[in-house]
Amino acid sequence: VYGGGDGDTFVQQRKALMEGAEVVVATPGRLISLLNSGMVDFKHLQHLILDEADRMLDMGFYNDIMRIVGYLPEKKQALLFSATMPSKIRQLASKILNNPKQINIAISKPAEGIDQQAYIVHDDQKVELTANILANGNYQTVVIFAGRKESVRQLEKDLKRKGMSVKGFQSDLEQTEREEIMLAFKNKQLRILVATDIISRGIDVDGIDLVMNYDVPPDPEDYIHRIGRTARAETTGTAITFVGPRDQRRFKSIEDFLEREIPKKELPEGFNPGPTYDPSKRSEGGGFGRNKGGNSGGGKRYGNKPRSGGGSHNNSGSGGGERPKKRFNKRRDDNRGKPGGGEINQNPS
Repeated sequence: VYGGGDGDTFVQQRKALMEGAEVVVATPGRLISLLNSGMVDFKHLQHLILDEADRMLDMGFYNDIMRIVGYLPEKKQALLFSATMPSKIRQLASKILNNPKQINIAISKPAEGIDQQAYIVHDDQKVELTANILANGNYQTVVIFAGRKESVRQLEKDLKRKGMSVKGFQSDLEQTEREEIMLAFKNKQLRILVATDIISRGIDVDGIDLVMNYDVPPDPEDYIHRIGRTARAETTGTAITFVGPRDQRRFKSIEDFLEREIPKKELPEGFNPGPTYDPSKRSEGGGFGRNKGGNSGGGKRYGNKPRSGGGSHNNSGSGGGERPKKRFNKRRDDNRGKPGGGEINQNPS
């Protein structure tokens, strides 16, 4: 069950839950709407699974998760999966899990078939460099990741002006729009998808030739998730990252995590020189490189040593939670089918 669609979709989902199901996979917002209807009964629920917990918290779903837990029986098994384990995830675990067992699994490294490259660029060079790479490279299916929704919208416009087959994909789209775009992309009717991290863990499309990081991702694990969209199933692919003046320390943290240096490519002929790559140097405005007035862009959770990633909590005891005082957090995706919804299993594995 997930948001979007018309009122008939909600009625259909509610009817299906009333008739019973062994497994329910849901996004938080729509599940709360169904629970609020008073016609869905989870008193026999045996397992609660929160997948992509860190991503859900980043999207502002903490209050929603706690509200859902308040509807569930106290006696159940609860499992929490997260690619990262910052303090907010540990706080969530302490509230919904009872004496949990914690399993830490080292984050996987990128597939060997990915040709990783980087360009050291000024911000105002990015659009033309993107167009140059797409025009001169033999890339049939491309995903470009940008850090903000505004960047997605602007880059989509810029590439369309250059006659390219491109669509933006971000959280403001309605569910029907998302589905139409993804279907066109999977069917090779759309060459270029420009997106936020909303799809970095949530799509399974074969044959993506190029993943481009228009902005350096926030941390090494996000980088691995992004570039993992290419070179799947023992194929090969290319991953290109644009490193701006403020992103150099952040990019260095990715290289440290991978324990390898990513080759820096020369800018194509006709381009002015990019900034000097010196991740140890801060700019005057708090950023990195020579760009003045920027904000700090260093990696948030990683120093110079790699660390293990995904944590999993397994709880065989009670997992009741309290209801928050506030009903909802303001969030970026309300009832719109985000990747990483909770999965609720009413039969033992």
